[in-house]
Amino acid sequence: MDVRLLWTVTLLLGLSTARKGGSVCIQAGARSCGECVQVSESCGWCSDEAFLSVGEAKSARCDDLQSLSERRCPPEKIENPRGSITIDKDQPVTNRKKDSPEKLKPEQITQIQPQKLSLTLRSGEPQTFSLKFKRAEDYPIDLYYLMDLSFSMKDDLENVKNLGTDLMREMQGITSDFRIGFGSIVKTPPPCPGTQSCPFSFTNVLSLTDRGDEFNRRVSEQQIQPELQSAPGGVQGVLQAALCQEQIGWREVTRLLVVSSDAEVVAHGGARRTLEAQCQMINHTYNDDGQAPASVSQLSSALSQHNIQTIFAVTEEVLPGYQELVSHIPKSTVGTLSSNSSNILELIVDAYHSLSSEVILENSRLPEGVSISYQSVCKNGVEGTGEGGRKCSNISIGDKVSFQISITAQKIPEPVRAEVIKIKPLGFNEEVEVVLNFIRECECSAHREPNSAKCSGGHGALECGDCGCNEGRVGRLCECSLDDVRTEDMDAPCRRDGGTDVCSNNGDCVCGTCECKKRENPEERYSGQYCECDNFNCDRSNNKLCGGHGRCECRVCICDANYTGSACDCLLDQTSCLAMNGQICNGRGTCECGVCKCTDRKFQGPTCEVCPTCPGVCTEHKDCVLCRAFGTGPKAATCERDCSYFTLTKVKETRDLPQPEDQSFALSHCRERDQNDCWFYFTYSVRRDHTKEVHVVETLDCPSTWFGF
Repeated sequence: MDVRLLWTVTLLLGLSTARKGGSVCIQAGARSCGECVQVSESCGWCSDEAFLSVGEAKSARCDDLQSLSERRCPPEKIENPRGSITIDKDQPVTNRKKDSPEKLKPEQITQIQPQKLSLTLRSGEPQTFSLKFKRAEDYPIDLYYLMDLSFSMKDDLENVKNLGTDLMREMQGITSDFRIGFGSIVKTPPPCPGTQSCPFSFTNVLSLTDRGDEFNRRVSEQQIQPELQSAPGGVQGVLQAALCQEQIGWREVTRLLVVSSDAEVVAHGGARRTLEAQCQMINHTYNDDGQAPASVSQLSSALSQHNIQTIFAVTEEVLPGYQELVSHIPKSTVGTLSSNSSNILELIVDAYHSLSSEVILENSRLPEGVSISYQSVCKNGVEGTGEGGRKCSNISIGDKVSFQISITAQKIPEPVRAEVIKIKPLGFNEEVEVVLNFIRECECSAHREPNSAKCSGGHGALECGDCGCNEGRVGRLCECSLDDVRTEDMDAPCRRDGGTDVCSNNGDCVCGTCECKKRENPEERYSGQYCECDNFNCDRSNNKLCGGHGRCECRVCICDANYTGSACDCLLDQTSCLAMNGQICNGRGTCECGVCKCTDRKFQGPTCEVCPTCPGVCTEHKDCVLCRAFGTGPKAATCERDCSYFTLTKVKETRDLPQPEDQSFALSHCRERDQNDCWFYFTYSVRRDHTKEVHVVETLDCPSTWFGF
């Protein structure tokens, strides 16, 4: 069966029916162990050659694990491959201080752990691993400043001229390794050829450098375009600054791109042909030649791919457009410039702290049928799930957070090969490589025997306990050729006792052998040489097959331990028949199927302890209590002979007599009269070891004598 078709069948059956043992596994009709284990993680395959009953199809080897055990598949023959996780690279996160004498190169700093894993995925079985992230102290920073040099930005340029040294000084509190660069966006002065708008150009004025004074000098050389009010071509400049890695001089460190402008943002959703997503600078200059603006998705992808965090510093008039833009670009922010950019230093520093205090995980494209989920454990134990599980906020330098990541293959992609996905924190240069391997076959498939003697002398391959027939052969053991199957007399061996019914009308005759039909309920099966048996037509009790205490085999109940009877409704355990005195049915009956059948007709009740016509316990024992306790009564002369069957204990008052709640055995409280009309009080009880006890109040309660007329 084609695996894609198999998976589709599984989905159509719906996992709602799957939870009744084995229904999804059986209904999938898997013809091999490999197909079986791709149906669901709950499915196993029995590779025992003798497992199938006569008439069962080979797909019956695929069932849920519990059912396979119940059907007597030896544990060592149940194929149940499981997924696994191997950590291939696990360098610990870097622990160092800013004032450490050892200055590490960027590639020597680790902020995420582990760095590489290999996952083996089985269909439906998630594999979960943990990622740790820790912001390293003194991490290097590259900052590239891209400025609109239209006339309206004249005052702003003056305030940017000293930005280099100011930023260098400010950043010393964050990192000892800081570089800065500068680029400009200008518009070609009119008149422009044709009717198109005048094109824009982006110039890389200064590649990234650690010399703040050089930044100041090069910025001071810049000239404002006097005839132009704004330069709305900044988006193309941002794209080129991201794509032209070598020209700008980006390192594998924290990358900040500051865009300063008072122009409206011009970008579109990507529905038309746009600027080609590659570096197009020549001699550090790019001219757009009137091309369509870059798309938002194109810009977002380039910035994310190159781990660039973007800070848009724009005037209040154009702020709404940039706010909309950053909502589509991860790890970007927008701030409001003052009228002359005097707040640019504060804006950059605040934006850096805001961006770097948040870690957001993203992953590359997943193979078809594979899904991923995240759960975050952030600062102070705050947890996040769903999309919130991808990120943690308010992270300070030195804080460690973790993520639980689960990857599941709902189906095995084709062709089956190792796939690689990348998981990385947005805006950071580090990433985790995850190699995905997929389970498509069982271990037993490696021991396949082509042309096996067990398959009718070599007419098929024995694999995982089952014969896969060579071309032109059919039958469970490949015992027939297709030509033989077409002859009419092949049905004769499928008729029981020479009757007319083929396979008891419950199956098809294939190669002179009955293959039983499947039932709509996958738990119900036909079996037997002529499909004459089933597992659903046995006696019932309490509307349950075999009373719920056995299994049905060929229309006969095979009862569980402690049960018997045609419907397994007879309980062999006699605990329920024990009377309070510890005797089975009080010694006056027999225990049948856990229920007392009283043989003494005077006695009734669930344990034959109720006797409506018997004298009461108190009346029965009063004479013996009188003679034992007080030496009086009708049995005073024969007391030792007739009344030694119980132990006697005297108490001072009635409140000292045993109380029912104090007893774990039957207890009777008695109040009787003697021959002088005196009352006496006692209790009578029988312990579980059959010991009889009497407690009696030592003083008689006699009526007062009255004289008078």
